[in-house]
Amino acid sequence: MTLLDILFQTVVQPWDQFGAGVGAGLAAIGAGIGIGRIGGSALEAMARQPEISGDLRSNMIVAAALVEGAAFFAIVVCLLLIFL
Repeated sequence: MTLLDILFQTVVQPWDQFGAGVGAGLAAIGAGIGIGRIGGSALEAMARQPEISGDLRSNMIVAAALVEGAAFFAIVVCLLLIFL
């Protein structure tokens, strides 16, 4: 018996699947908003100080990757709730 079998020993109701789907959608929307704010702020900062655009671009990519990684983790958890 695996750890997931122990965690998911309850009967999955249709509302549980609906909630997991809504959670996955909210995670994707949140990631889109977060990455959009990162990009907008980075462009504004580049417009104010063009000489730091190289450093700012690399920091922006790292921050966007972290946001996307967290959203991907949330979506995977929601999909596990739907299919297991």
